[in-house]
Amino acid sequence: MALSTDRRNFLTLAAATAVAGAAAGTAAAVANESESDLQAAQDHQLRLWYNEPASEWLRALPIGNGRLGAMVFGGTASERLQLNEDTVWGGGPYSPANVGGVNHLPEIRRRVFANDWSGAQSLIDAEFMGSPLGELPYQTVGDLNLDFDCADNATGYHRELDLTTAVALTRYTSGGVTFTREVFASAPDQVIVLRLTADRAAALSFTADFDSPQAHTVHSPDQQTIGMDGSGETVSGIPGRIRFRTLVRAVATGGSVSSSGGRLSVNGADSVTLLVSTGTNHDDYQNLTGDQNSRALQPIQAAASRTYDQLRSRHVDDYQALFNRATLDLGTTAAAANPTDDRVAAFANGTDPQLITLFFQFGRYLLIASSRPGTQPANLQGIWNDALRPPWSSKYTVNINTEMNYWLAGPTNLIELTEPVLDMLAELAVAGAETAELQYGARGWVCHHNTDGWRGTAPVDGALWGMWQTGGAWLALHIWEHYRFTGDVDGLRARYPVLKGAAQFFVDSLVQDPGSGYMVTCPSNSPENSHHGGVSVCAGPTMDMQILRDLFGAVAAAADVLGTDAGFRDQVRALATRLVPNRTGAQGQLREWQADWDAGAPEQHHRHVSHLYGLHPSNQITPRGTPTLAQAARVTLEKRGDAGTGWSLAWKINFWARLEDGARSYKLLRDQLTPDRTAPNLFCLHPPFQIDGNFGATAGIAEWLLQSHAGEIRLLPALPPALPNGSVTGLRARGGDTIDITWQNGQITAATLHAAADREVRVAAADPLTLDGVQVASEQDGDALVFTVEAGTSYRLTPR
Repeated sequence: MALSTDRRNFLTLAAATAVAGAAAGTAAAVANESESDLQAAQDHQLRLWYNEPASEWLRALPIGNGRLGAMVFGGTASERLQLNEDTVWGGGPYSPANVGGVNHLPEIRRRVFANDWSGAQSLIDAEFMGSPLGELPYQTVGDLNLDFDCADNATGYHRELDLTTAVALTRYTSGGVTFTREVFASAPDQVIVLRLTADRAAALSFTADFDSPQAHTVHSPDQQTIGMDGSGETVSGIPGRIRFRTLVRAVATGGSVSSSGGRLSVNGADSVTLLVSTGTNHDDYQNLTGDQNSRALQPIQAAASRTYDQLRSRHVDDYQALFNRATLDLGTTAAAANPTDDRVAAFANGTDPQLITLFFQFGRYLLIASSRPGTQPANLQGIWNDALRPPWSSKYTVNINTEMNYWLAGPTNLIELTEPVLDMLAELAVAGAETAELQYGARGWVCHHNTDGWRGTAPVDGALWGMWQTGGAWLALHIWEHYRFTGDVDGLRARYPVLKGAAQFFVDSLVQDPGSGYMVTCPSNSPENSHHGGVSVCAGPTMDMQILRDLFGAVAAAADVLGTDAGFRDQVRALATRLVPNRTGAQGQLREWQADWDAGAPEQHHRHVSHLYGLHPSNQITPRGTPTLAQAARVTLEKRGDAGTGWSLAWKINFWARLEDGARSYKLLRDQLTPDRTAPNLFCLHPPFQIDGNFGATAGIAEWLLQSHAGEIRLLPALPPALPNGSVTGLRARGGDTIDITWQNGQITAATLHAAADREVRVAAADPLTLDGVQVASEQDGDALVFTVEAGTSYRLTPR
């Protein structure tokens, strides 16, 4: 059932879901919910809402347009908008590569192969790490603060974020007047818009000013505007080079507006629209010659020429063109009428299937809000950060977290939102070429386990964590994945040099392990996990080998598509056969390292499960294609356990979905949707806040319903038994086709494939399907229906 379903069908599905949930043991006494309860729940379907202002940052509501972000607190006596702009990073352009590192590489490798891992790790720490040792932080712009001329005795308080419009709303009554505020971040107009209204004329009076932990000054450019000029902070000896200007202009109806000394005063207005803009001097990671002043002013001037209704309409149209591509309905119970933080607290103990829908769509909302073509990629906190020294510097951790940010983009029909990653890859290929040459004597380019706004690529933080070579290789696979979802040959051709460069580094830097004879990365690690006490450095860990098989395969396949580079294609195909294969260990597990060290590793329940990259996001391990390895992956997950950080739980949701165990995957989502792992505003908690868990969970929910990684489109491969009835529209498969599915009692009732290109497709499901109403030749191959589709044509499938 799509979200636009009429009320009668909505109530039917809601009741069916409630009864089925009770039968499954996930609810109690929900069948007696009244129609009015269900109607109240329906009214809140895609809204985060609260009955009090945000008392802390993790209760505030995020808005963003990819470049500008704000956290909206929704106070009554005051309002706070905590502001971000995606190029405001500490420090400035720098080169962290260790110029003498290559001189120590032979000895480091000798120690690794001699099983002197501690000695190798110590030498890396002393002579091979980048400088500075830590990368540079993403930082806040500061706050816009409003103070209202009214008593703080509000009644009828309501605060919400409407995911269907990307508008945050605050409403309350004070002194007999009902006040309403709407806030959104407009991508077409490149401003944050704050609209204030009241149901009594001349009732709006307030002051507005800025505050920031950055070095800053404030000023009043004119009588309707205030400004803040700031500069990025010097960090680790790297001078702060970012310069920014933030402007706020008031457009009022009635009353008066004045500005003096960086404070804006509004008195007796009927309504006010505040326009907020930030510009920086950032042109790219190397060049800071832009004019932050004009970049702040121009959007304000253009937006001020439009009415509020025009600004809102332009914003909503732009946002909905992305958001409305996919819908999900898992049924609704009366629990959906409760405030969002109460629902999170109660989710593990009751039946609230609609919270899963809300969480799924919130993940899509966050990606739209934090990653648009032309912006920076979403970092560890998306674009939302209130600190100068945020956790893990709110940068790009590329041994899982940045990649996880974008897992949902293809399957949930937001593939163009990966373009910032593709742009960053072009920059990393330049920065990483220096690191490859200086530290490895290799061609191509490399990036280790982190990068930042200045595209640092050297190993950082310490060898235990940072001595991992394949971060750039994993990121580069976004180029191939973008092609798989879009069929964009021109884009693939333009990006092929970056993809090839990632592979070229390993063609030059892989070495033969004298013990096993395989070609391996050395030195490296299995991300952040020690194989012996305090030691992670090793040669040829399983994850590296899996990533390189994918990288070499992608380069070879891309060369075939483009009809180019046959010699290099053949070289990487041959090299792929010499990598360490996936192997099982004595416990029946998939080995994490070349040697079977798993049983003795110090942290048996480590948050990273890196060696299951081959299961997800890769397709090297599948239940049908490699059943022995799939069983080994299952054993690995059982031994690792379900507990973990927020993003770790999200990855496990995906792992179990790929093993087609919907019940276990659902259990992991239930573990994530608790106050320990999900903040009141639905931000995922590591803890503290990391946005990757939001994105990863959304991707995992999509994996329950549609998988296309193994050469076929598989419908409902991991549907949790707790969700027997529902519908989804607009999921996207590799190949570009979009898919709609409805199901009842755990079985597909109908599905529609909207073909993106002329090609043969394989559509598989647990129960055989047949084409309905279309005269197309088809054949059954196992549990898959095989037929040829034409671009622009829709094909309905029903149970046989």
